[in-house]
Amino acid sequence: MKLLKKSMPLFGLLVCIVIMAFSNQQKTTTVYLIGDSTMADYANNYEEGKDYMKTRHPVTGWGQVFQQFLVSDSLFKVKNLIKTNVALVDDRARGGRSTRTFFQEGRWRSVYENLKKNDIVIMQFGHNDAAKEKTERYVDVEGYKEFLRLFVSQTREKGAIPIILTPVARNFPWKEGVLNDVHGEYDQAPKDVAKELKVLLIDLNKKSRDFFTKKGEPFVTENYFMNLPENVYEAYPNGQKDNTHFQPKGAIEVAKLVFEGLQELNNEIKN
Repeated sequence: MKLLKKSMPLFGLLVCIVIMAFSNQQKTTTVYLIGDSTMADYANNYEEGKDYMKTRHPVTGWGQVFQQFLVSDSLFKVKNLIKTNVALVDDRARGGRSTRTFFQEGRWRSVYENLKKNDIVIMQFGHNDAAKEKTERYVDVEGYKEFLRLFVSQTREKGAIPIILTPVARNFPWKEGVLNDVHGEYDQAPKDVAKELKVLLIDLNKKSRDFFTKKGEPFVTENYFMNLPENVYEAYPNGQKDNTHFQPKGAIEVAKLVFEGLQELNNEIKN
């Protein structure tokens, strides 16, 4: 009995240590995705009250399928970026948004207010910033850079980690079997900001163009982008020709490229 009483303080200490360790293990890193339609999650009540399978399917943003790459058996591959054993993708991307409209609509504010230390903010814009003919969303290159700087600086204010992406490739123009760049200055601008502010960067434009080139134009056009035959999908009875947005297979491949980019950044941090 005396032995039991003497051992109780030590036992209590061990229990506290185990509880604390378990608590630390269960902490979650939130990975926020901010960007445009190529990143958006169309299946998660994107249009309130509407059935995705009837109104949108098969369009799929790469952020919609990104969570599957941030699960317990793969997080060790990015352990220098994500230090918890749980990561939750919070996809705030929205179709038609440029850096400017994403900010003006309060979408960035809702992310900023919830950011915690060591959360991740992955930002991918450019498609809509460059849409000069659509004045409601257009942002010139200098404005594009300035909003990226804002997102980066305010992410860092919260102790979170910003990661800039160049815009994902569109399925044109193809020349002699090679998918070429269509983004021009809007591809270079994120690189300039990343260099200026020493921000982590994934060159998704180059990664996706290189990957699609290896697969070839016919395969990519039919299987990865929203080029659909008639009378197959309820949402598109007349078919579809769209070389910007992804079918599920395309979204998964792009999400995989982003995760590969995170692994590369992780290794740079380690070294």
